[in-house]
Amino acid sequence: MTSDGRITAGIALLIPAAGLSRRMRGGDKLLELVDGVPQLRRICAAARTLPGPVVVTVPAADHPRAQALADVGAILVPVPDRAEGMAASLRRGIAALPPGTPAAMIVPGDMPDLAAADLAAIAQAFDPDAPTLVQATAADGTPGHPVLFPADCFDALATVAGDSGARDVLRAHRARLRHVALHDRRALTDLDTPEAWAAWRAERPGRT
Repeated sequence: MTSDGRITAGIALLIPAAGLSRRMRGGDKLLELVDGVPQLRRICAAARTLPGPVVVTVPAADHPRAQALADVGAILVPVPDRAEGMAASLRRGIAALPPGTPAAMIVPGDMPDLAAADLAAIAQAFDPDAPTLVQATAADGTPGHPVLFPADCFDALATVAGDSGARDVLRAHRARLRHVALHDRRALTDLDTPEAWAAWRAERPGRT
């Protein structure tokens, strides 16, 4: 946050959306409808309400996920090596950030409770004069997502491997980690299976 309370200009939002969605047994969790639109498009639209660029990794330029983002205004980055796991998305997403990006918020695509206000709360917690990492938590303090990384973490994120994502980078910088509590369990609810989606909908009538 700048000295006058505004969100620091240029913070990027990176949505890794190139995964295989194996646990959906043939479905695609990122194309499940939430509020009448595919979840990936919904979270991308929320990210676009912030002033910085939005980068979304996708399996391929002609994949249905990429098609779902038509006209949203995001930078789409194909990940041909997506079978490696989350790390492939992070490496390619970080490489696609515009020069001079001060920080990047990694926003999972499969968290349907996250709203634009939640993303803004994380961005507002970033201090460009004393760049900390910022991690969302549930209301009870349980760490979750999104997580914002300042630019001095980009080199480390560009070399992650396997499916551990950015956890090792987060762990290495925990001494300068700031937590921001989001409402209820918004920072924790990610849906990976048909059963999880069905249970989520049953608890939230009308959000389809």
